Amino acid sequence: MFPLSSFLSEVCFVLSNFSMLVLVGLKDELLAAQVEARSTEAQLEGEVALNRRLRTAIRDLSTSWELEPVDESREEARGDALVDQLCYLGATLRDRVRDALQTGVKRAMAVVCSSFSYDMEVVSHGFVTDISKTDAENEERLHALIDDAEAPGERLAKLFKPEVLPPETSSGTDDGGEGRDID
Repeated sequence: MFPLSSFLSEVCFVLSNFSMLVLVGLKDELLAAQVEARSTEAQLEGEVALNRRLRTAIRDLSTSWELEPVDESREEARGDALVDQLCYLGATLRDRVRDALQTGVKRAMAVVCSSFSYDMEVVSHGFVTDISKTDAENEERLHALIDDAEAPGERLAKLFKPEVLPPETSSGTDDGGEGRDID
């Protein structure tokens, strides 16, 4: 017969070892969870910094193009504010660039007409081809005309640049310089 005290001491020993194994396992799990938490925290800090840089860049672009920024103080706007701002900015800039192109073409046509006599209706249809020449010859002539117009075109564009483009801004200067990528 096995004495009760030996049995109880054996049970206590087994329970003690089991408890020790459980504690070691819990400690390992705790350490692994702490490492994962630190990694997640670092990743989150990176995302927050990127978010801040994006907000600064969008705000700077909106300001330079004289656009009304999205009100981020409303709780419902905070989650999607960057997406909303980017969509608004993209659509508005596309409209403005289209308008600038139209303005540039109109100004160029006015410059051409200021000293020369041209049929504006004919000019408004684009390049005039010579029907007695082949497509390849007309294409070669077109490329030569474009090449010849490069330098004078740049000079003319500089005249209208202030009307078309917003002034340049330095993006990200109010967040310690983190808002601007160095090329």
